[in-house]
Amino acid sequence: MSAGRAPIRVLIADDAVVVRRLLTSVIEADPELEVVGVAHNGAVAVTKVLQLQPDIVTLDIEMPEMDGLQALAAIRSTNRTIPIIMFSTLTERGAASTLEALSLGASDYVTKPANVGSVAAAMERVREDLIPRIKALCARQVAPTRTASSPATSTRPPQSARPSTIRGRTSRIDVVAIGCSTGGPVALSAVLGRIPGDLRVPIVVTQHMPPVFTRLLGQRLDSSVALRVREAADGDLLEPGLVLIAPGDRHMRIERGLISSVVRLDDGDPVNFCRPAVDVMFDSLAAAHQGNVLAVVLTGMGHDGRDGCRSLKAAGATVIVQDEETSVVWGMPGAVAQAGLADEQLALDDVGDRIASLVAASARIGAVAR
Repeated sequence: MSAGRAPIRVLIADDAVVVRRLLTSVIEADPELEVVGVAHNGAVAVTKVLQLQPDIVTLDIEMPEMDGLQALAAIRSTNRTIPIIMFSTLTERGAASTLEALSLGASDYVTKPANVGSVAAAMERVREDLIPRIKALCARQVAPTRTASSPATSTRPPQSARPSTIRGRTSRIDVVAIGCSTGGPVALSAVLGRIPGDLRVPIVVTQHMPPVFTRLLGQRLDSSVALRVREAADGDLLEPGLVLIAPGDRHMRIERGLISSVVRLDDGDPVNFCRPAVDVMFDSLAAAHQGNVLAVVLTGMGHDGRDGCRSLKAAGATVIVQDEETSVVWGMPGAVAQAGLADEQLALDDVGDRIASLVAASARIGAVAR
């Protein structure tokens, strides 16, 4: 930790003593972090947020008296900016509750370690999953977290500082490809919600999420946007107006077929510590569709997607990234922008409209060519 910099102050809320101790041990072992308080239920957590003013909160979903969702809503009613990481189980119920929490304003989530074999393995798993998220979310003061019920208008750069056109965009768009991670589920809802259901091209998505979560994410989006959305299966054909989400723990590649492009799933080694990985999807699209791809990189930790964007740009594709002001974490889109690979940086509210307009322009180009 840099000299003079105060440690990140963490409040832990969990009804299980063993979990509170495990999290405390992992967090306190990092010199950049400190645990300033613990809570055994949501009501105590809400009170301690007000009393202790922590920098970040870890919030268990299932707690007595006031559960994690209720506590989240109560905290957000008075504090729109504090990062909140949900601690959930890797189950269908846990996944559904986590997605609900994200829509209510949670910043991110971590799944509880299961079947890891020992306390040491559990601690290592938590350390790998939780510590980077705490540091990323506390690295800067982000804009107020949006919720489904009260969307916030984001602060944007002056119009003159934001590219308004994509110069040299003359090729057609065959497919839209979106990559995201931290903050991605809410960002996807915002983006897909602005795209008409009769979009003339397919959309493929890689969102860093575990199994079960991606299936429920697809179902949740399918019920709330005009497009058709579902988790991808091996052999799926890409269809206009259909959004296919890479399943948790499977890489998704796109291959050209005789009639339509085809989804291929595999259990290959993680890329950028991720499976599914955005780079894997982007690289496959660069090979299958060359420059006829519109790639979009939304909020997320790390740099997954950057190298794939390099492959796509070399093939002539167009790349859009979410801007820093509206990203929960500007890791992934920032890595693409800082590498000089982004044609445009857009506020979240503008991304869906831009996708729709570029695809419509592409269709007009195709009609003239015919």
